[in-house]
Amino acid sequence: MRFGNLQAVHLLWAAAVMAVFYVIAFRLSKKALHRFAGAGLSDELTMGLSRTRQFYKAAMLIAAVFLCVAALMRPQWGFHLEEVRHRVSDILIAIDTSKSMLAADVKPNRLARSKFAVIDLIKKLRGDRIGLIGFAGKSFLFSPLTVDYNGFMLALNDLSVNSIPVGGTNIATAIDEALNIYKDNPSKDKTLILITDGEDLEGNALGAAQRAKDAGMRIYTVGIGTPEGELIQVTDEKGSAQFLRDSGGNMVKSRLDEGMLEKIALTTGGSYVKAGSAEVGLELIYDQKLSHADKQEMEEKMQRRYNEQFQYPLALALILLMIETLMPERKRTR
Repeated sequence: MRFGNLQAVHLLWAAAVMAVFYVIAFRLSKKALHRFAGAGLSDELTMGLSRTRQFYKAAMLIAAVFLCVAALMRPQWGFHLEEVRHRVSDILIAIDTSKSMLAADVKPNRLARSKFAVIDLIKKLRGDRIGLIGFAGKSFLFSPLTVDYNGFMLALNDLSVNSIPVGGTNIATAIDEALNIYKDNPSKDKTLILITDGEDLEGNALGAAQRAKDAGMRIYTVGIGTPEGELIQVTDEKGSAQFLRDSGGNMVKSRLDEGMLEKIALTTGGSYVKAGSAEVGLELIYDQKLSHADKQEMEEKMQRRYNEQFQYPLALALILLMIETLMPERKRTR
């Protein structure tokens, strides 16, 4: 036997306390009557009452309470096999790994904050498949679409600005990589979440967004950073921190390009979210958009379903309550 709601076991303590108070009150009432009317008069007043019946009525009431708690715990025994169909979404996440993601206008920096947000999103998934793309000057698939969230997390933790050997930022390659992954996927709900500062230094992101629209893929963009921008701090070969400089020796400041990200999302029918200091926006996208999308139906599985047996203790409790109500407290008179 097993229980489907073990949290209700704590109510047993409340039922036990109630039973103790009931017994104490029963005894105190008898003593109070003796003090009020005196021993002789109280015996005459209670002559027709049956202490045995009062005891039985109290016992049945307490037993009914314990049986109701047992019913709330949902006892289960026996099982049957049931065919279950799972409906899930496919979600590809593309994270910008260019050096501009080291800017600290979002603490601790843009890349680290993005990874933390993806970890929070993983906690909300219930069987949805998720994949990971990293991109800079080129893009690579770091985790295919999978329900192995632990394996996905390992790939996510390894993602860094050194993961892509080609520098720069080319959003179009990330979109094309997602299109290639979805190419033979029968899912109607093709989703790409793009996390970047929006600085598309190479490629044609809007052209790739149009190809995504034609293929039925919807892109949700998350802009991370600030429009004011921030200097990019990198670590040199000696391990010392310094600011990134361009070919002319000037320090490079990276700014959030919201306009580009809004256009990409609008082209594909998705939406744009700006990351804040507290939330990046992935959970908002999932709750308001992805969780309500038309999910694909996965394979059928036979699942063991345990038979609920709460009706037996509940029925017994009701019987005891009816008997307790109908049973008189007075003795039978001949």
